Amino acid sequence: MSGINAILAPGMLVRHPDRPDWGTGQVQSNISGRITVNFPDEGKVVFDGQRVALILVSS
Repeated sequence: MSGINAILAPGMLVRHPDRPDWGTGQVQSNISGRITVNFPDEGKVVFDGQRVALILVSS
């Protein structure tokens, strides 16, 4: 895993590049490249950090 996904930590805010309708999600965990994010309009989603490059949202 590289890029921004490598530094994502619980509490950070992110957006999915292809799903802006999901809103801004909060990272719940980032373990071995599996990133769990809770989105207000989609719920909890688990990503493979090698396949989806999430977008960091500044607070």
